[in-house]
Amino acid sequence: MKFRRRYEVLIMVLIFGCLLCACEERKSESGKAIAENTQRAKDGKQRAREQWEKGYDLPLEEEEQAEAATECKKMMDKIQSIYKLVDKTEAAEVVLEDETMLEMQKAVIETGCPVLVTVAYSDMGNYEKAEQFLVDCEKGKRSSVVIYDIRQDGGINRRKFIYDGIDMYVISTSGVWGENDKPGIVYTTYTRIKEWKYTENGWFCYKLCVPEPPEVTEIMDGSQLIRIKPRSEEQREMSKLCVQGIGYKGNNLLCSNWNLDNLDALDYNGLYEYLHRMKYGELFPAEKYREGILKEEFDSLMMEYLPISVERLQEYAKFDEKTKRYAWVPLGCGNYAPNFFGTSVPEVAAVKENQDGTITLTVNAVCDMVLCDDVLITHDLTVKFKEDGSFQYWGNEIRKEDRNNIPEYQYRVR
Repeated sequence: MKFRRRYEVLIMVLIFGCLLCACEERKSESGKAIAENTQRAKDGKQRAREQWEKGYDLPLEEEEQAEAATECKKMMDKIQSIYKLVDKTEAAEVVLEDETMLEMQKAVIETGCPVLVTVAYSDMGNYEKAEQFLVDCEKGKRSSVVIYDIRQDGGINRRKFIYDGIDMYVISTSGVWGENDKPGIVYTTYTRIKEWKYTENGWFCYKLCVPEPPEVTEIMDGSQLIRIKPRSEEQREMSKLCVQGIGYKGNNLLCSNWNLDNLDALDYNGLYEYLHRMKYGELFPAEKYREGILKEEFDSLMMEYLPISVERLQEYAKFDEKTKRYAWVPLGCGNYAPNFFGTSVPEVAAVKENQDGTITLTVNAVCDMVLCDDVLITHDLTVKFKEDGSFQYWGNEIRKEDRNNIPEYQYRVR
């Protein structure tokens, strides 16, 4: 009997011990799970802090994201009827004519929202709201504004700029056309703006936070420029007529000092293709001129736009007396080193009539890449118009303070 009681007590002790061990094991596993969850939460918070410090790919609330998509699609609905009329049968990618994009802009302007269009020297519709936003930001006031941008493919970008009194952010949404011309959204991003300014010339310049080395191997450009304040009609027309077709790449008409007394400073062999494009409004037929440019064609075009004689042209430009052709070669790695200055867009900022009948155009080089500068250089371009509306270039002078901002010019041919 005593033995049986001892046996039962022993069994109970063993059972209690097992239960106690199981409880301890469960406590241990539970404690381990809690510790792991706590660590994951800490890691998540740390990653979130690091991402906020980086400033790009920021987390966006679902409500804000849904609002961005809805509003972007609504704007696309406004231009859908115009887009449906576009001929999309032959081209692999849709490229709208300027007139079509401007018509779309008018449709969006009716909503009262600020809207841009990717047409050279065009102005922002309803710009007053965007300008007031920037004025408020300069005063440190919390504010926000939505700006729409109609792209050349017919899609719309929606950018909501938010200023919290310290930092500025932008929520960017891209709308595209899908099957049966139905609007869709391809992405929405939330990014902090690293630096920004609203310039005296009416440009909103800003740089987005982007991945930087060593996270990426190549430099990413977060620079953006938006023209807010409209140009005058005269500035816009002079920009289109006199400087748009020339630019700062492949020729030195706008980026060197020259006048009627030193016409030898110009690179005529490089300038020809840009004058050709201005005159005929088409892409330069490079294959036609691989062997050079016939003397008659070259002389005629140059003398149309410049007050220079045939004799001086043959003296200043590369000319082959035997073939009676001027040399021409396309831009390439051997005669052109890409630079940010070359991508700048010339913009007429002022027009002055002179007593001798010439006109001086004050031109700013607007660079929207990396440098993000609406006045990279300023130069004074002198032109003279004829009664029939045609004109000639008579000289150009870079402002002294800007001459060091221009890279050394590479002549097309030597």
